[in-house]
Amino acid sequence: MSIEHVDDEDRRLLEEEPSVRLVFTSLEAFVTEYLAEVLGRDTTGPVHAWCPDWWRHAAALVRLNAMWRAFEYLCTDGSLGMSTWWLHHADPHLAVLLNPVTGPFAACKAAGEHVSLPALPVTPVAPGVLDNPVYMLVTEDPFDLDAPEVDRP
Repeated sequence: MSIEHVDDEDRRLLEEEPSVRLVFTSLEAFVTEYLAEVLGRDTTGPVHAWCPDWWRHAAALVRLNAMWRAFEYLCTDGSLGMSTWWLHHADPHLAVLLNPVTGPFAACKAAGEHVSLPALPVTPVAPGVLDNPVYMLVTEDPFDLDAPEVDRP
């Protein structure tokens, strides 16, 4: 159906973003209202590390954000969604996050307070190293037979 053939109300509905009903409206809500409550455990012992300033750790933020997004998507699956989330998302991420030796909160645990860790050292990539197509993102549809051929290095 073409948008020119609808009345004003239908046009408004077609142009609106589909509404998504989130269980948690932010990463902060997900962590503080769900994870912190569900995962309640002793972080003073040698087994788990956690920092109350979790939001100050980039490595934790990206993992927690991935967990939240996966949670919101999978909780709509009433059959296996939550099991899938726990087994394939939460458990692996939490094993890294709460690791008292190598996790992002390990230095905080050792110091007894928040510790900011430096970024990993990096040097500029030498010219030509990433020119191989295996290191490039494919932006065109590889199955589009009508697309013009692209010369690759």
